[in-house]
Amino acid sequence: MSFAGRIVVAPGRRLFVRDEGGDAARDALLLLHGFTGCGETMRAAAQALPGRRHLFVDLPGHGESDAPPDAAAYAMECCTRDLLAVLDARGVARAHLLGYSLGARVALGLALAAPQRAASLLLVGARAGLSEAAARSARRRADEKLADDILARGMAWFTDYWMALPLFQSQRRLGAEFWAAAKAQRLRNRPEGLANSLRGIGLGAQPPLAESLAGLEVPALLITGALDARFGEAADDLARRMPRACRAVLPQAGHAAHLENPRAFARALRRFLAAVEDS
Repeated sequence: MSFAGRIVVAPGRRLFVRDEGGDAARDALLLLHGFTGCGETMRAAAQALPGRRHLFVDLPGHGESDAPPDAAAYAMECCTRDLLAVLDARGVARAHLLGYSLGARVALGLALAAPQRAASLLLVGARAGLSEAAARSARRRADEKLADDILARGMAWFTDYWMALPLFQSQRRLGAEFWAAAKAQRLRNRPEGLANSLRGIGLGAQPPLAESLAGLEVPALLITGALDARFGEAADDLARRMPRACRAVLPQAGHAAHLENPRAFARALRRFLAAVEDS
C-alpha cells in the first residue's frame, strides 16, 4: 500500500504524494501543509495519530509537485479537484482532512466541494477567506506585489522576509536546529510555484467560503494556539458558522500549534476523533 511519487491529477499537472499504510479499518488521514511548506512538514501532525494510513501531499507549486505556469491551476476549484483525483488514484473513499493554514483553507474547500469524502475536518490556523470585497481586493494587490517580489528578488530574500513575520516568531522557541531546518525546507521551493500559489489561492484570490458553512455537516475541530489571537478570532467565527464544529485552544503555542505544542495537539485530536468515530 505504501507509495511515494507524483500522481497525474489533470493533463500537465502532477502532485507529489507520500501514502504510508496503516489500519485499513479506519479512515485515512489526508495531510495538507501551509504556504511555503511541503507534505513532510506535516509529519509531526501525523505522529499524533499513529497506526493510521497517512497521505502527505505537496500542494501545487510546493515541494516536489508540479508548478504550472498558469495561476488558474492553483485556484481553489482546481486544487480541490486535484486532491479528489489523488484520493481516487490511491483508492481512498473517505479521509479525515488535517490542514494547517493554507492547507486548512484547502481542506475546508475540499469538504464543501465533496462532503461525502470528508470523515472530519481537523483545521489548524484556519480561515474561510475574506468576505468583504474591499478587503479581498486589497489583499489581492498585496499578494500580487509579493509574488512579483519573489520572482524578482529570489527565494533567499523571500525566505528571510517570510520567516521574519510576527506570525512565526513564537516558533523560535523550538530552537536553532528547528529554525534552520524550516529555513532550508522553504529554500527548496521554486519562486514561480510560490508566486503562482499566491496569485491563484492566496486569501485575496480564493472565493470566500464563510456563507456556505451553515450547511456543512462534517464534524470539525478548529485548533489555534493561545498566542495566535488573530487566527483565534477567525476560528471562533468559523465555529459559530459550522453546525458540527468545536474549538481547541492550545497553550504556549502560536500559529503552528501542531508544532509548538505537539502533546496538547495530540490530546485534542485523539479526544475529538474518539468522539467522532464512536458516534
